[in-house]
Amino acid sequence: MPPGGETVGRKSFRFVSLILASLSFLVAAPLAADEFRSPSLTALRVDWRAALDQLRAEINGHPQIAGDFIFVPRRSVPRYDPRATPALVQLNGISSQFFTGIGRSAVPVLLPFDAGAYLEARRGGAPASLSLSRYQADFNPVDMFDAGPAGYSATFSLEPGAGDGMPSRVFAKPVEVQITGSALLYDIADPAGGKGEPVKLLAAIYPDLRRFIREGYVRYAFTRFGVAYVVSVQCLDSVAKPRRLACKEAYPVAERFLKALRIAGGQRMRPLTDVASDIIDRPSGRSSDFSYRPSGDIIPNTGYRNKSGRPDTMAYAQIRFPLEKVPAFVRSQSYAKRDRNDGPTAYPWRDNFCESRSFEVWQCTGGYGHQGEDIRAAECPPPGEGREPCDPKQRAVVAVRDAVVIRASKDQAATLQVNSRNEHIRFRYMHMNPQAMNADGLLNGRIVAEGEKIGVVSNYLDHPAGTSMHLHFDVQVFTRDGWIWVSPYVTLVSAYERLIRARGREIGPEIAVTAQPVAHALPEDVIKPDLREGSSSEEN
Repeated sequence: MPPGGETVGRKSFRFVSLILASLSFLVAAPLAADEFRSPSLTALRVDWRAALDQLRAEINGHPQIAGDFIFVPRRSVPRYDPRATPALVQLNGISSQFFTGIGRSAVPVLLPFDAGAYLEARRGGAPASLSLSRYQADFNPVDMFDAGPAGYSATFSLEPGAGDGMPSRVFAKPVEVQITGSALLYDIADPAGGKGEPVKLLAAIYPDLRRFIREGYVRYAFTRFGVAYVVSVQCLDSVAKPRRLACKEAYPVAERFLKALRIAGGQRMRPLTDVASDIIDRPSGRSSDFSYRPSGDIIPNTGYRNKSGRPDTMAYAQIRFPLEKVPAFVRSQSYAKRDRNDGPTAYPWRDNFCESRSFEVWQCTGGYGHQGEDIRAAECPPPGEGREPCDPKQRAVVAVRDAVVIRASKDQAATLQVNSRNEHIRFRYMHMNPQAMNADGLLNGRIVAEGEKIGVVSNYLDHPAGTSMHLHFDVQVFTRDGWIWVSPYVTLVSAYERLIRARGREIGPEIAVTAQPVAHALPEDVIKPDLREGSSSEEN
């Protein structure tokens, strides 16, 4: 051994030991209680050249109007020359009559709208009032449409008995079909993601098409022009019920929709960029009151088949807390009596995302859960000198972000959708009275501002007084599987801390908290309140 070799060896051994110990600590140690992370997102590159080629083929199928659309040979035009898309600009002008703001979509908008056939009919003398469903494969004009920098979403419906070759059973109500195309995908550690079966009849049109049933919807996911698209229909993965569609009955409806898809608009814009995950800022000062139990720490034995919750330290968006005033409490409304604490209006907060329900939730250990969190306002204090008047039936609910509203007049839920260059996310509110929401104009397409009052905490579930006085709040993000539920618990903790301008204190038993991997993974549209037989106040 060379001189000093033993000393060098001992030093090297100590150094390696320290490195291994550090790595072991990093692997085994839970994420610090004061560290919440933002999500990472992948930005897809849109192939507008391929989209223009498809549009040219579609327009050329209508000789009477083909000459009206100008297509400059792409080999003679610089990549971003605006002259390369005059046909698309013209198409936006036509489609925007029916799909407001279609030109705001940064991805090619695929809809069951045959613009060429529509224009030929108009040129042939058809009245402006002609039925649009004739040019939408019998699907009714759009019930909801939203477009923006991340992509677009739309909902169509097929009336009972409409459409040749559809199932023989006449459905009790129209079948809704939803489509989203997005250039932004949330990167989540999703073991169920990317699965599905091919559909042979559609393989020639959509080579990578996957059909699968997930979280109450049959979904068809595919990629076109570099963009992720998902078509979905809400259904039961079981035998048909008198008023509920079975997923096998939904197949022909969704596949009719897919066969009818054509480019209806969109606009080339500056490409999006990936969004990196990061540790979010939190207030430095500590709250003397606000405390919360860890994410995933649900009341024991309240999960599906007594399964536990699952920790998720992700704050999926920086939002304004959904109740106007504090204090407010995230606590179970269905199992509060099982909690050793002081009931539903007390600190510490407790996660109830994975409480037992009949809804599929991929993040929950048992595969079923609540989908969101129950939030309750504090009880009104007794009247007294200097106290602000308090009406327990007028506790204001506010918009968590600047967003567009997704809600039909009969819906019991209101959803706010954010569609921007760095987010494509949905926030759903439940248990506010539908009649009150209608009177306030909280309907499809309305734009709301962060902090704007959109309702009051109520107890509506199928009917007034159908549940306790609370707000159900949940979050969906868009992935290659479509819109899927994610735990909003940490998102709400973070929002509440910003509202009170103080950091909360995590308390409770130590549980295995593991940071959710931020990995590039390989969407459920707005689920209306479940009306299946036997629903009760414990549903949401």
